[in-house]
Amino acid sequence: MTDYDDPELADIAARLREPDATVRRIAVLALADFDGDEPLPLLVAALGDASADVRAEAARALEAFETPDSVAGVARLLADDDEDVRAAAAQSLAQLKVASSAIAVLPYLASGDSFVRAAALRAVRELRAPETAAPALAALDDTDPLVRREAVSVLGWLKHLDALPALTALATGDPHADVRRAAVGALGAATDDAVLPALLAALGDTAWQVREEAAATLGKLRLQGAAAALIAALDDPYWQVRLRAARSLGRLRSADALPALIAALAHTISNLRKEAALALGEIASPLALPALREAANDPDPEVRKSARLALQQTEAAA
Repeated sequence: MTDYDDPELADIAARLREPDATVRRIAVLALADFDGDEPLPLLVAALGDASADVRAEAARALEAFETPDSVAGVARLLADDDEDVRAAAAQSLAQLKVASSAIAVLPYLASGDSFVRAAALRAVRELRAPETAAPALAALDDTDPLVRREAVSVLGWLKHLDALPALTALATGDPHADVRRAAVGALGAATDDAVLPALLAALGDTAWQVREEAAATLGKLRLQGAAAALIAALDDPYWQVRLRAARSLGRLRSADALPALIAALAHTISNLRKEAALALGEIASPLALPALREAANDPDPEVRKSARLALQQTEAAA
């Protein structure tokens, strides 16, 4: 038994040996309030507690730590028999920030359980660890759409250019809208216009979330060949798509978009009027000055602010 100089920590360690699982769970909660790494061995040990409630609490508490032992211990709980424990472990691992932590999670990418595969991919998503690229590429063919979506996200964070052909195929061909949307977003890593046909196709997707992502990605890449399609998207049935299209047209600084953006300054949705004003400020054409001056008196304060900013940009560019 380890001795602790801190009397409070020694008391908690004793409570973790109590037969009552509720006492042990409360002890884990008390450990989570400690500063420093001294409670870490106790929390890692609690991951192996006989009670699912204690294991889940320990997994949640370990969100605040990121050591090889804590990450490996929480990762093992992805395959726990208890659903709540598995969910707590997945949530904790999703907070990982250190690239070297990917090593402890990598074995779970090959699990026979789709929940474990998806959770492991989510855990390494933002780590940008090069060794995650190969298993993520393989997971693009997974039978579970959640796994495919998480794999797409990993490759998007890595900006893995070799994955672009596969991501392009998923962006337009996957049967699940969540996967298509993630793939469209990941195409933002492209360095040329080879992805333009897929993004234009995605702008006509049946799911508005995919169309919204396509409009945003086209603006991010500043693909000039997208202007006509983005102008058409200003009439999309969903305001979210129209908003993204307006923003992207500003990024493209497309003069062809002037009539449509000026018309959008009179739209009933104030957010769209605001985005249209901001886009016109990026384009900075003197042809928009009369409409922007009128928009500077819009009843919505955010629209007025955006219109006045656009006026400054346009007048400065003259």
